[in-house]
Amino acid sequence: MIFLDEAVIHVRAGRGGNGCSAFRREKFVPRGGPSGGDGGHGGAVILVGDEGLNTLYHLRFRSIYPAERGRHGEGSNKTGRSGKDLEIKVPPGTQVFDPEDSTLVGEILGHGERLVVAAGGRGGRGNARFATSTNRAPERADPGEEGVERRLRLELKLLADVGVVGLPNAGKSTLISVISAARPRIADYPFTTLVPQLGVVADGPTDEPFVVADLPGLIEGASQGAGLGHQFLRHVERCRVLLHLVDLAAEEGSAEEDLSTIEHEMEAFDPGLLKRPRWIVGTKLDSAREERRESLRAAAAERGLRFLEISSVSQEGVRDLVNGLRRLLAEVVDK
Repeated sequence: MIFLDEAVIHVRAGRGGNGCSAFRREKFVPRGGPSGGDGGHGGAVILVGDEGLNTLYHLRFRSIYPAERGRHGEGSNKTGRSGKDLEIKVPPGTQVFDPEDSTLVGEILGHGERLVVAAGGRGGRGNARFATSTNRAPERADPGEEGVERRLRLELKLLADVGVVGLPNAGKSTLISVISAARPRIADYPFTTLVPQLGVVADGPTDEPFVVADLPGLIEGASQGAGLGHQFLRHVERCRVLLHLVDLAAEEGSAEEDLSTIEHEMEAFDPGLLKRPRWIVGTKLDSAREERRESLRAAAAERGLRFLEISSVSQEGVRDLVNGLRRLLAEVVDK
């Protein structure tokens, strides 16, 4: 499955059925009167949250999403059948915008949550509706109304408890592969991870599981579109806790500079991101350089953030990290 976090779709709700103009003509029933039934309502187009999805890729294969139209009314006061609603499944975290003016139509945040994005047309009234004491044989019948037709831009922001950020090759994918069943691609060159990866951390039957998102490596200028960050920075917005990974074994630059680079990009994208609960984690402890450890430790103390050191290869410090995250998430929920 290819990860796709943006899609433009064309939706068309069903047209309402026409009302019927008919008169009752039966043996032994003189002056039977009007008997035209109402038309059925057109089906609506509804977005439905599905936690089994984490991409909008499945929406690429249809140019238009039409709901069923309502059937016309019939004689003998028979109402036409209403059209079936068209349900489109989307992953939780999907926002819906009007592409013309970028106004927010609505969003889907949970499994089973429903959002009507195109209302079906109302069915027309049959002539039996217009009978009065002074007009006993009305011939008027209303046509059905057109359903709403529009284009929509869907934008996915992944819902995760913990968002893992950092420069390319900071060890994000390796960490997630160790603490969850996710198997992201891992290699020793930049931008190995091209799309966000989700992993569920569940240690035992009594421990509350939580979701960790490996977000593609950010670089300087990501908020302006450099590298992969501009496309995926939006996913950080929905994470309750941020885990900021910094490579302790890098040969060039200082750990504090690496930390500041990502902070500047997150602040440029959304200043509120730096106010989220955040931990600084030094990775690759098994081959760490002492000067980078000292630099990162001092930077974390200066910002008043908790600092941990781990090695995903030897798993040193990993268990303490997972347990600490679980406690932190419980505190965030309580607030």
